[in-house]
Amino acid sequence: MQTALRTLVLTGCIGLLVSGAQAAEKGKSLSVGDPAPQFSLLDDEGKEWKSSEHYGEKIVVVYFYPADMTGGCTKQACGFRDDMSKLKSEDVEVVGISGDSVRNHQLFKQAHDLNFTLLADTEGKAAEKFGVPYTPGERTVKAVIGGKEFDLVRTVTTRRWTFVVDKEGKIAMINSKVKAAEDSKAVMEAISKLD
Repeated sequence: MQTALRTLVLTGCIGLLVSGAQAAEKGKSLSVGDPAPQFSLLDDEGKEWKSSEHYGEKIVVVYFYPADMTGGCTKQACGFRDDMSKLKSEDVEVVGISGDSVRNHQLFKQAHDLNFTLLADTEGKAAEKFGVPYTPGERTVKAVIGGKEFDLVRTVTTRRWTFVVDKEGKIAMINSKVKAAEDSKAVMEAISKLD
């Protein structure tokens, strides 16, 4: 009975990984110049964030990252935080997207004084629209924030990809090989080359 149960659980886990890979493959492969995918997710305040209300207003940086409160993701977020005044002076809005919950995002922002919006893609829907590979499955990160320990549970883990959407709502940059600590600088360089 235990062997059968273990086999069933293992098969279920493999099934989740396969379905996640298949879901990511179904996502459109985007190219520079393509219209940016439309999507809607909850932001770090629990409010609906719609791309249709942001595209065309400013240059929008949409960056996908694996998880709140992990080493590389923290370096990436803090890079955007530290460069925010320069980015805003170029009329740029930054949104970070991961499979973390709204609550995780609130804690991440609090811990690192992040000054931009984080979006909760808990089902991988936005990742799929952008063609960003992701893996479904619950993962937990322990974090100490304000002297208290928290379990940050996420249901989807995405790869680290960054997109720049120009003021016409088109993809101006795609980076699928992001160096976390240097992402903000790479984005600023790409934006400086836009007309």
